[in-house]
Amino acid sequence: MKLVILDRDGVINKDSVHSIKSPEEWIPIEGSLEAISLLNKNGYTVVVATNQSAIGKKLINNATLDKIHKKMQDLLKTKKAKIDKIFYCPHVEKDNCICRKPKTGLMQKIKGHYNISLEKIPAIGDSARDLEAYSKSEAQPILVRTGNGKDVEESKSYPSGTLIFDNLLAVSKFIIKME
Repeated sequence: MKLVILDRDGVINKDSVHSIKSPEEWIPIEGSLEAISLLNKNGYTVVVATNQSAIGKKLINNATLDKIHKKMQDLLKTKKAKIDKIFYCPHVEKDNCICRKPKTGLMQKIKGHYNISLEKIPAIGDSARDLEAYSKSEAQPILVRTGNGKDVEESKSYPSGTLIFDNLLAVSKFIIKME
């Protein structure tokens, strides 16, 4: 199975320090929908692993999150693309759950759901916690400079072996070229 793991906010869509709280606030980053389409057309299953603490903070509920994800999937359909499954952590940091990145609970759920090893699976994020979770799970951490990525790159707060690209479209082209 050819699998690619994506963080959501800052990778697929524009991030907000105030959280994405409605479908209207969910705005794709230029080229991100085309990137997922390109991966799909080349036989890749694309999944999302995302911290969604807005639920734990009571800023949104599960129904609103579903509406946000429906908008994302609907926009992807217009590009003949889809995200196969969305794995999310609804907790806040103080909950000390096992699924909130940088912990590996979401990665373990992906591993179990698809019954595969995550070793060297491309996993793309824009934060140090994304990359740490990917690295601990043996996936290939990839940093994009969108979202918080430029700050993470400048601070050098990412695991060794992390690949760095300007955006999701550049990563997607690289992944396909490396087949």
